[in-house]
Amino acid sequence: MPAPDLSCCLRVVAGGVQLAVLVQPRASKNALCGLQGDELKLRLTSPPVDGAANKLCCDYLAKLLGCAKSAVSLVSGHSSRHKRLQIDGCSLAEVQQRLQQALDV
Repeated sequence: MPAPDLSCCLRVVAGGVQLAVLVQPRASKNALCGLQGDELKLRLTSPPVDGAANKLCCDYLAKLLGCAKSAVSLVSGHSSRHKRLQIDGCSLAEVQQRLQQALDV
């Protein structure tokens, strides 16, 4: 099965890359699930209460991408399942490669 093309959910912006994510809270484990439409589907264990899912979303992606937690920030979608995150200090190629590796595992 060919690897999904992640370019539809990534966009280069000043200082880094933005990533469109669809979050499924209250999952049994944290995991990337591939593409759903033009967004990367991400399952998270935390509930969508008091920003817990937003914090876990940023922390989990920082760990996957091998960058500092402070480099990943929520740009939009604070109270929505559809979120846009910004990864500062990483190139499009780096982000795409690391997400692809995480999906292949």
